[in-house]
Amino acid sequence: MTRPAVVVGGSIAGLATALALAERGFPVRILERSAPPPEGPVGKAAELWQRPTVPQSDHSHILTSLGVRVLRQRAPHLLEAAQEEGARLLDLTRAAPTRTFVKEADDHELVALAVRRPVLELLLYRAVRALPGVSFDHGTTVRGLLLDPAGSRVAGVVTDRGERVPAPFVVDATGWKAAALTWLRESKVPIGEDLVGATQLRCFTRFYRLTSPGDHWPGPLNRGNAAGGIWDHYAAVVHPADNDTFAIAVGALTSDPATTILREPAAFTAAARMSPYVAAWIEEGTATPLADVRAITMPPNILRSTARSDQRQIAGLFAVGDAACVTDPLFGRGMSLSLQHAFQLADLLDTHPTVEEDQSERAVRLAEEVHRPWYEQAVHDSRAYGGLWRARAEGVAPAPVPPAVPGRPSMADVARAAAVDATVWRGLLRVLMGLGTPAEILDSAALRDRVRAAPADGVPLGPRPPTRQELLEAIATGTES
Repeated sequence: MTRPAVVVGGSIAGLATALALAERGFPVRILERSAPPPEGPVGKAAELWQRPTVPQSDHSHILTSLGVRVLRQRAPHLLEAAQEEGARLLDLTRAAPTRTFVKEADDHELVALAVRRPVLELLLYRAVRALPGVSFDHGTTVRGLLLDPAGSRVAGVVTDRGERVPAPFVVDATGWKAAALTWLRESKVPIGEDLVGATQLRCFTRFYRLTSPGDHWPGPLNRGNAAGGIWDHYAAVVHPADNDTFAIAVGALTSDPATTILREPAAFTAAARMSPYVAAWIEEGTATPLADVRAITMPPNILRSTARSDQRQIAGLFAVGDAACVTDPLFGRGMSLSLQHAFQLADLLDTHPTVEEDQSERAVRLAEEVHRPWYEQAVHDSRAYGGLWRARAEGVAPAPVPPAVPGRPSMADVARAAAVDATVWRGLLRVLMGLGTPAEILDSAALRDRVRAAPADGVPLGPRPPTRQELLEAIATGTES
């Protein structure tokens, strides 16, 4: 293999693509704006790693069952390394709704990995760095593309130092900013149309470490890989991580000034203590905060033109991860979809190495197959909870949201049925964990029948969360202990 690839961006998507390509014999050069991560023990180095170019790195992340499946099949050494460094596999079937739940053959896939993103990313970085044929250029920004004379395929990139880096394959792994669109625009190449749907979300996150390590969590993981919920005016969720750490994430409307105070530790603690399943994790003496509260406004759901088969593509240019598609972070699909896309793209380039229209068409169809079902579901779900939260904030009745697909049961109806029907619960969990698309599972006639047959007044979905007024009063007067 003599056809080198340039990967622009050295975070999860870029590193995974580089790993997959290098293991298939492609020479890979990674161009990354930031400094290299610290050396030393993984846990300590991850905590010291400053990521100004990746602001979401310090927030809670989820490696869903899809991500675990990809690592088991494609990079088992990385999954093993993560567990050696304190990450834990979570058996999601422990949250099954009925005492008569019986495991099925494929339920071994219903697991998630409890790990902080910087820990997983650092392990991935070191795995890639150790591979022959891979080089890193840190502190390097790509300013533009090199194109062939016809302007129909890439020939490499140009860096901020003026270096011309030739390569028949250029991978845009620059995350939300999707820098390739700027490169194309500056090269006078027509840009396709992105699809965009608002998320309306901002997130407040704080990390903690348990004061008494052990095999038991402070409270039940009612969501399988997490504790907490997404309620009618806010969300509060605990995500266990590695080495007895965990994150609490509180989600609120971007347009809701009354919740801005959640940036303050006292207000954040008050919200956590009022939230069902979350409160037990920060009872006095249970955990110690590792950092201040971090706030971030989430980007909209975006399906980039580079992941749409009906838009013009430039041969040899491939977007992966968030550069191809951004989905609502509330649902935690980003890292897992990035891993899936990276390895499948490497397979495609290995099987179809010639840079031509056929390769480009195959690659964009792949990107669309990986991302579009989740983009469409995220747009629908973001609209549903965003409209409900906004209605609660304004004191008006929420507007009804039609199903994502005519005839498909709503997620609320599926969740209601899942509380009493293990088969529906299993199907819902496989959607939430990325193991099956909404169309594959929720459009099943058998599942629809079971959802319709579930009692309308079945098992309650959990303890009552605070009303909006109760929450606002608590965060306005909260104290930090």
